Parts: sequence; structure tokens; C-alpha cells
Amino acid sequence: TRVAREVGTEGKLGGQAQVKGVSGTWRDLTDNVNSMASNLTSQVRNIASVTTAVARGDLGQKITVDAQGEILELKNTVNTMVDQLSSFADEV
Repeated sequence: TRVAREVGTEGKLGGQAQVKGVSGTWRDLTDNVNSMASNLTSQVRNIASVTTAVARGDLGQKITVDAQGEILELKNTVNTMVDQLSSFADEV
């Protein structure tokens, strides 16, 4: 689908599938694709916001978005990195 291509391949976040007149399984599939795209968009944007803040010297932000699996591991790693950088900055 367009949304899968845009989000998964082209890195364009925020896309939503809009299919008129569908019901049943097709409606469920469309809703699930939209939910997945929305969730991924939220996670990536939150991670990008925090890493951008860190790059600008703001060590007071953490990733707060709900995550699971590998995205959770990334969230935890970035948050640990922020803590370590903040600790190093306090020592200087």
C-alpha cells in the first residue's frame, strides 16, 4: 500500500490510508495499517526530538513514548546515554 511504502521504504512519517466504502476484513486491515503507521510515527518523532535536543546540548529530555521490542531497546539506550552525558557534564 501507499502508506507501507511511504513509511516503511521512503521514511515519510504521518501517512494514513483512506479507503472509501470498505467494511469487514478490509476495514480492519486499513485500521490496523493506520494504527501501526501512527504508532511508528509517534515513536520515531519522540526519539528524534530527544536526540535533537541532546545534539543541541539539552540533556534534560527523555524519550517518553510507549514502546516495545527493539524500539523499547532503542528508547532505553538513548535514555541511558542522556543520563550518562548528564552525569559527565555535572563532573566538568
